[in-house]
Amino acid sequence: MNYIIKWIAAAAAMVFVLSFSQPKADAAVLKNGYTGPEVTYIQSALQKLGYFNTDHTGYYGTVTENAVRNFQYDFGLAADGIVGVNTAEMLRNVDMLAHVVYGEARGESYEGQVAVAAVVLNRMESNEFPDTLSNVIFQKNAITAVNDGQYWLQPDAEAYQAVKDAFDGWDPTNGATYYYNPYTATDQWIFTRPVIKQIGNHKFAY
Repeated sequence: MNYIIKWIAAAAAMVFVLSFSQPKADAAVLKNGYTGPEVTYIQSALQKLGYFNTDHTGYYGTVTENAVRNFQYDFGLAADGIVGVNTAEMLRNVDMLAHVVYGEARGESYEGQVAVAAVVLNRMESNEFPDTLSNVIFQKNAITAVNDGQYWLQPDAEAYQAVKDAFDGWDPTNGATYYYNPYTATDQWIFTRPVIKQIGNHKFAY
């Protein structure tokens, strides 16, 4: 859970504002009784993570509240069933990392997808990389899928589940901070990194 603890500390210093349809809603709050596209987005993300098991309605009712509460519990947040600043930012981080996993590792084994997510989280823990998830992902030339646009593809449920497992502490790479496909990599520098293991088409290194 080290990733979650570090994330909560970083999120406390951030200002994250959701705009949604209720005119009197407090900034960065979605809760029971609210409606709008932001609620639909929350429901979609929670569905892919396995917490919301019905159709998207855009209405924040008891089912959505319980799904949010379960998400919060699993990700080390205060389980109040309300999407406030910390919960919104965690959902955003999960979504960003799912885009990386899908863009970089769709078609790989499930373990290979978790491994890619773990590398990104390992970078956030390392002093050699930025200390927020968004800065790690969007660091210049760090993620191939960001450079070639595949990051913007819509992740599937498997990518979200891989992210969830990585956040929960599963690291198939044993601490790797780099991964690459030796058949498609063009930067010769990456081949100088000590390889820990290979999973599918990716080698994982430090």
